[in-house]
Amino acid sequence: MIDLYTTSTPNGHKVSCTLEALNLEYTTHAINLQKGEQKTKEFLAMNPNGRIPVIVDRANNDLAIFESGAIMIYLAEKAGKLLPQDVHQKSVAIQWLMFQMGGIGPMMGQANVFFRYFPEKIQPAIDRYQNESRRLFEVLNTRLEGRDWLADEFSIADIANWCWVRTHRWSGVSTDDLDNLRGWIERVYEQPGMLKGLEVPEKVENLLKDKKAAEKFAKGGGSIVQK
Repeated sequence: MIDLYTTSTPNGHKVSCTLEALNLEYTTHAINLQKGEQKTKEFLAMNPNGRIPVIVDRANNDLAIFESGAIMIYLAEKAGKLLPQDVHQKSVAIQWLMFQMGGIGPMMGQANVFFRYFPEKIQPAIDRYQNESRRLFEVLNTRLEGRDWLADEFSIADIANWCWVRTHRWSGVSTDDLDNLRGWIERVYEQPGMLKGLEVPEKVENLLKDKKAAEKFAKGGGSIVQK
């Protein structure tokens, strides 16, 4: 059995979607970031960095793993799925996973901070992170020319990038004219476990359709990033 400590964010969804796609049994522990539950002594014992998600594999001597990409690799190898067996293709998949970890996630995350969460709107910062996110989208779009997936088969690389890219409107980043990327986003939605994984630990409604809900969510996010 696997314990998952998470909340409804792209990084959290990367792991819950992976668990669902692999059909692995797990128990969810919702972490309230606004209450600082990720900073408790108990949580920091699992992840010294005080960030979600974290898993604890009870079947493997209570092994605690943090960093979403590391968790995804561990789970894929444990189940023998979602990571190519061929050495070359496995390397390709991990490269695109790291592309998300080092590029898509940090840039979209900072776009969210300056575009949605900070009370003061610093336009040069907003432009910087939205433009860089868009550039990275274009890299993905080029990679997806003539192919369905980032590697030769659907993998954790697709799940990782998708969990962030699908939220592009919240970051204020356009996907206009990126037909390969847009088609890929829709294909990933159709893969087993994706929709269910997005509801862990709770389903987040489309905030862009509810202005008051969006403002409340952004205010909560602002209280976290300013701590």
